[in-house]
Amino acid sequence: MTAPAKLHPRRLLRFGLLAGAAAFLGGCASFSADGGMGSVQSAAYTDIGKDVVKIGDDQAALTAKSRVNQLLRKPLTADAAVQVALLNNRGLQAAFNELGIAEAQMVAASLPPNPSIGISKLSGRFELEIERQIIGSLLALATLPARAEIARDQFGAAQLRTAEAVLRLAADTRRQYYRAAAANTQVVFYQEAKASADAASELFKRLGESGGVNKLDQAREFAFEAELTVQLAQARQLQRQERERLVRQLGIWGDDLKFQLGSLPPLPRLQSGKAIEAEALRKRVDLRIARAELDVLAKSLGLEQATRIINAADLQGTRKYARSRSITEDGVVERNSIRSRTLALDLEIPIYDFGQSKVALAEQTYMRAANKLAEKAVNIRSEAREAYTAYRANYDITRQYQTNVLPLRKIIQDQSLLQYSGMLNDVTDLITDARSRILSNVAAINARRDFWIAHTDFKHALIGGGSGGGSVAVAAAGGGGGGD
Repeated sequence: MTAPAKLHPRRLLRFGLLAGAAAFLGGCASFSADGGMGSVQSAAYTDIGKDVVKIGDDQAALTAKSRVNQLLRKPLTADAAVQVALLNNRGLQAAFNELGIAEAQMVAASLPPNPSIGISKLSGRFELEIERQIIGSLLALATLPARAEIARDQFGAAQLRTAEAVLRLAADTRRQYYRAAAANTQVVFYQEAKASADAASELFKRLGESGGVNKLDQAREFAFEAELTVQLAQARQLQRQERERLVRQLGIWGDDLKFQLGSLPPLPRLQSGKAIEAEALRKRVDLRIARAELDVLAKSLGLEQATRIINAADLQGTRKYARSRSITEDGVVERNSIRSRTLALDLEIPIYDFGQSKVALAEQTYMRAANKLAEKAVNIRSEAREAYTAYRANYDITRQYQTNVLPLRKIIQDQSLLQYSGMLNDVTDLITDARSRILSNVAAINARRDFWIAHTDFKHALIGGGSGGGSVAVAAAGGGGGGD
């Protein structure tokens, strides 16, 4: 329901001044030279020490491709894999495009509202009437500064979400690199064990033909060699799966698929777990996103409260020109013309709703976001502690395998071989000890893989960018134990 009100032409000047002042205070945002990527690049370099580039033209694409090719020429490390993914992953480029969309929306929201212009013509045999109208929203113009500020804050939140996408891809790529490298190491180990088993099987075959070994011991050795064949096939299948998952993270194809993976790095020095909760609360990008979104909602709530009574206020200016002709009794043609100007203000009358529903909706939306922010702050503290606990536990497990389990397994197998050579034990003990050593080595590989995944989870629990991937049970052979 609207109530038009005619205004004196002098008041038109006042409304014009009011509109101009609102437009001046609101300002007009413009597109940034880097498309908002500056803060994203800074966050990536500060948190993970890597470069990110938005590919928007052929030159940028060629530069990024050259860098990727340079990294892929050498055996790939975890850091190099992350850098390749950040330069080459098209999903990340799509996130950069989303940031560009957010910037365009911010610029559009900071512009004054477009007026509506209408013109109509009514003509007859002796009459002509032309009406021209221009209509503009005073409410949109008056709230332009507040809406422009909200749009800028929303764009800032979009920049944080883009930085979060960068950190998430970096963490996921690093985790997948360690899984693929561990799968490679398992294949190499099984190949060495299979070669030794093949040589032993050939020896047992010859001894069996000469009667030096009975059929039972011969069958046990052949069964052990057959089991290793199956385990090697499983390890190779896992190797291909993990490599393809890494390929998807890197975003490569064609000749780039020939890249070589490096090995799992050795254990680093143990990091301290002091003040990890405070560090996580200070650095976590998802918490900063939640705070930014809460600030936007707070300003939106203030705007809703300010405009709860008036939902629409349109200023309409009309200029009318009418011309007519008439013939008098004497046959004289008389021409008459009339010009008129009208200024009208249309206001929506809140008969049924005085804005309570809008304000209540905004308040509940704000409180929901505030409670979610508080929940996130609590969860981040717990996630940081949990990530450090997993990191420390996997460190101790891996170190135990390296310093105690594997050396002892080697001693056991060496002594078992000596006793078998001296006929102090039979082939059953030798095969059992060999099988146990293989399982311990596979478990040690998995433990080292899980440590580096836990290391990645711990790092990203402090800066954000995706939940911890955790270790996945990917034993290459039946019952690998340890670390899965």
